[in-house]
Amino acid sequence: MSQDAKNEVISFTDMLKHLPGVVKKLPYIATGLSQTYLRKKDTPTGFAVAFEKAVHQHPQGIALRYEEQKFTYAELNAWANQISHYFLSINAKKGDVVAVMIENRPELLATVLGLAKIGVISALVNTAQTHKVLTHSINLVKPIALILGEECQQAILDIREHLDITPERQYWFADQETLKNTGQAPKNFQNLAKILPQYAQFNPPTTQQNVGKDGVFYIYTSGTTGLPKAAIFSNGRWTLAYGTYGHIIDLHHDDVLYSTLPFYHATGMVVCWCGVIAGQATLALRRKFSRSNFWKDVKKFDATAIGYVGELCRYLMDNPPSEDEHNHRVTKMIGNGLRPNIWQDFKKRFGIKEVLELYASSEGNIGFNNVFNFDNTVGFSPLPYAIVAFDKETNQPIRDKNGFCQKVKAGETGLLIGKITARTPFDGYTDPEKNKAVLMQNVFKEGDHYFITGDLVRSLGFRHAQFVDRLGDTFRWKGENVSTTEVENIIGTHPKIAEVAVYGVEIPQTNGRAGMAAICLKDNCSLNAQDLADMVDLFKQQLPAYAIPVFIRIQQQMETTTTFKYPKARLKEQAFDPENCKDPVYVLLPQQQQYILMRDDIYQGIIQADYHF
Repeated sequence: MSQDAKNEVISFTDMLKHLPGVVKKLPYIATGLSQTYLRKKDTPTGFAVAFEKAVHQHPQGIALRYEEQKFTYAELNAWANQISHYFLSINAKKGDVVAVMIENRPELLATVLGLAKIGVISALVNTAQTHKVLTHSINLVKPIALILGEECQQAILDIREHLDITPERQYWFADQETLKNTGQAPKNFQNLAKILPQYAQFNPPTTQQNVGKDGVFYIYTSGTTGLPKAAIFSNGRWTLAYGTYGHIIDLHHDDVLYSTLPFYHATGMVVCWCGVIAGQATLALRRKFSRSNFWKDVKKFDATAIGYVGELCRYLMDNPPSEDEHNHRVTKMIGNGLRPNIWQDFKKRFGIKEVLELYASSEGNIGFNNVFNFDNTVGFSPLPYAIVAFDKETNQPIRDKNGFCQKVKAGETGLLIGKITARTPFDGYTDPEKNKAVLMQNVFKEGDHYFITGDLVRSLGFRHAQFVDRLGDTFRWKGENVSTTEVENIIGTHPKIAEVAVYGVEIPQTNGRAGMAAICLKDNCSLNAQDLADMVDLFKQQLPAYAIPVFIRIQQQMETTTTFKYPKARLKEQAFDPENCKDPVYVLLPQQQQYILMRDDIYQGIIQADYHF
């Protein structure tokens, strides 16, 4: 065990020092936990139930702010109710799915709330997706309808003929304040804003029919098959987040949480919003993150808390100092991915007192939250889990002579697994075959079942953990999970490329891993400047920006194992250092339109963080 790992282990004395801050929150946390654990199978619960409770308790409080718009809890609820009653009128029913592709704005929130009230599942489509991946994501969940924001309409128009949704069930919101100006929908789209005014604004009776096992969202995750998987997010899991994360952040009526995180991900849609709903506070929403406007918005909305991912924090640290970054009320933040190397500096620079770092996954059954406010940890979990010894060479947990796994000691690193119980079920994916790869049994005794997170974490003691690395065929970049197989499939369509292996590599002073592709060209092929520009154009057409490889390594021959797999561990280790990999390496520098050959001065500039990836 390294000295750093020893120093990070939490002692009994450390726990005592941090207890007073938790004790102040205990009544609020107890309320949340009671709502989570005392409910029965048939108890009305979930997202819509909690929101209607907030409306009843604080109807004239501001629920949402966006640009210059404001909505009280009663107003947002009434709008959502109109969406509920319309979809009831077309015979939508509990368990049906509607694909929703709208960027962060009030129409998105009203839509998912309105659908949740009638038990219809919102498939939260990643608004950066295009072409084959987008077609797959929508058709995968067999939706009865699509609700589209004008800002995303070109992506849908490009694939419309491939969607299994009839035109009369394809709905559209203008990219403007649609309650005041409905706009003009394109041909063969239903303008939902024009339809809604004739429908009732009272709560539908269906809200109270939602129970824990019912789905509320599909949230897409990258998978090893190369295409996104749709993870089921149930009302029970939402209530668990609401009862824990939602109450631990401890927001109240005069609090404002500012979030620029995409609400097609659970950190925004679930974690940030449930904390606001729990305290009947205000959610201040921005369409997309802007480093130059972040603290200006915080001041404009008078925010007291922010939602974050690690990449956002790094961007803010890269900003030159400004008066706005101090002249605000923000003292707490909730999210994930804040790196240890900037944790203390970030708190000190921006006046943050509480970092509610969390660990969770869209499909998993285990979660951590930094309720005790330690540094450099994903926090504490009361849920049943284990961190087991793991062999990186075989990519398997280590089992003893009896076939059982072994828990690691405090300070050691292992594979995080979550025990599957009645209170911590595994909701799974839409495709049952995908579930088999992430489940293991007979872990500590015959007949037990655990969910494999695919993440290596360090045990810090007192049920705390620290994230170390992600296993498998995904890596995280720009706050998004990138499927290596998905990227490989796209790169493989280039006419000059014969083989490709994609993996993530670390760049100093960035979060996650940047994409790198090792490629082998077809016989008698070479790449010229035009090819290197065309390659970028192809990737931009077919891949979200965060999935475009930053580095390209050209090999004469691709090394494979006896089972015809690429040894990515060695490729990751050699990364993009010309001295290590010996092959030509090309890089797509920020704001550039083609890959250029890695030179020593460019490499040194990357290592010294002269380029802001």
